[in-house]
Amino acid sequence: MDAKEIIARRVALELRDRTLVNLGIGLPTLVAGYVPEGVSVAFQSENGIIGFGARPPEGMEDPYLTDAGGGFISALPGAASFDSATSFALIRGGHLDMTVLGGLQVNARGLLANWMVPGELVPGMGGAMDLVTGAKRVVVAMQHTARGRPKIVEELSLPPTAARRVSLIVTELAVIEPTGEGLALRERAPGVEVEEIVALTGAPLIMSHSTPEMRIDI
Repeated sequence: MDAKEIIARRVALELRDRTLVNLGIGLPTLVAGYVPEGVSVAFQSENGIIGFGARPPEGMEDPYLTDAGGGFISALPGAASFDSATSFALIRGGHLDMTVLGGLQVNARGLLANWMVPGELVPGMGGAMDLVTGAKRVVVAMQHTARGRPKIVEELSLPPTAARRVSLIVTELAVIEPTGEGLALRERAPGVEVEEIVALTGAPLIMSHSTPEMRIDI
């Protein structure tokens, strides 16, 4: 099981029945393939759809059914499509129960940077700022390091996405909850020791006497 699958499986366990959930570009879209049995979730994409599912089998792709990143998706029974104005009215109006977003960095206060790298060409900020501000819960799904460097850092070196603290960080190594006191280590991945997580994290972690193992079974 690779890092992205571990993350997607664990994030899927955060899904709650009868909720409206936005999945961001990239890794977060994988979550649609691991919805727990008995949980009914309406997935929203800011390009204008509610009710999408996982990527269809090869050869069954529809060029008119894509997520915000252009990846192919399936439309579930009852799905609805609409324009960007309606989509962002849902986001900015506080109607999303949860959003799952990728991350470039998260700092010790739980602030996310995920929309640009200075000096590099980007197509636009997308809906990241609106999503972090408007969703009831913000879950960051990202790998713990990039090129050997921690992505969870004391201070952001990249432009922040919003001034709001995210709700949860899920990596292939750990589940970390930003709180008013700092970053609390809640779970460790199977086979991963707390010492390894601490060594690969660039910000202090609040730890309890025992850290339970992360569930990734769906």
